[in-house]
Amino acid sequence: MDVKKLKQDIITYSQEIGIDKIGFASADPFETLKQRLIRQQKLGYQSGFEEPDIEKRTNPSLLLPEAKSIIAIALAYPSKMKNAPRSTKDERRGLFCRASWGRDYHHILRERLHQLEEFLLNKVPEAKVKSMVDTGELADRAVAERAGIGWSGKNCAIITPEFGSYVYLGEMITNIPFPPDTPIEDQCGTCNKCVEACPTGALVQGGQLDSNKCIAFLTQTKGFLRDEYRTKIGNRLYGCDTCQLVCPENKGKDFHLHLEMEPDPEIAKPKLRPLLAISNREFKEKFGHVAGSWRGKKPIQRNAIIALAHYKDRTALPDLIMIMHKDPRPVIRGTAAWAIGKIGDRSALVELEKAKETEKNEEVLGEILKGIQLLKE
Repeated sequence: MDVKKLKQDIITYSQEIGIDKIGFASADPFETLKQRLIRQQKLGYQSGFEEPDIEKRTNPSLLLPEAKSIIAIALAYPSKMKNAPRSTKDERRGLFCRASWGRDYHHILRERLHQLEEFLLNKVPEAKVKSMVDTGELADRAVAERAGIGWSGKNCAIITPEFGSYVYLGEMITNIPFPPDTPIEDQCGTCNKCVEACPTGALVQGGQLDSNKCIAFLTQTKGFLRDEYRTKIGNRLYGCDTCQLVCPENKGKDFHLHLEMEPDPEIAKPKLRPLLAISNREFKEKFGHVAGSWRGKKPIQRNAIIALAHYKDRTALPDLIMIMHKDPRPVIRGTAAWAIGKIGDRSALVELEKAKETEKNEEVLGEILKGIQLLKE
């Protein structure tokens, strides 16, 4: 088998099917990453969404025993929205991060990887392959870095020379020993803009993230948010782009190469108040195809309430009062009570006092008391 020719054939085919960048790496264990992950675990910096088994995250041969190399792919996504609707005083809007614009990238990348698999197996029927995207065991960034897709930036994203950090990543482990590509040298240098701009200080230092403080993670949780984070979220409904927006490597980078990644402005930047009353069915119909819907409507609704409090949107008070009295979910009831305290005036005090008399949940009661205190102040 002419492995060099096969590699070139795969590169050519990848371009034909809309893969924006491809790289090849050895399937040796990721020893440096392993030590970093052990340290992250000890410090309690992991989010809980990642694969818990560090060995699986760092040793490709545990996922494919015959592993010899890994093919890494990247697809560029847009950073600017055409015809973005404005948030007005009468119609406040929330925002999904750029990685959740357009169709769910997990599906897009899996389809591309499946096409690559078929191409490779057609050429080499005895080849062994295993592909994954984001939720797979391997650390996408470590693979992409080794394969020369880009360098691992201080913002904990892979930064490519061509597309900045606005790329989705995926990889395929195989038993074919492809010649590896050369990693790109770190080009962040002394720049520390992302670390300094992080709203919650989640970037502890360049390249080290405390996931539990990261707004992108916090917007996906389902419980009550700590007060200090509520004031930082702003109008974000899902994810956070701050560390990408301030990155000099992303300046002027905006690629519209894939139609399925183009955002629908009414989904990527939706009106907040209609989200409060949306049913499960309506939520699935409207938002089900985007990555930001994976945790269901509850975190999005909680974040919408926080966003309305951020805007001090008095038009939302009747909705929030009804939610505080009637919603069966403690987190939504309690967050609404807190928001009423942030937005309302003395007239809303009556409703909070009324809720205090009937509420049985201790956590919700705590939020009602916070709301009362805010109004009295």
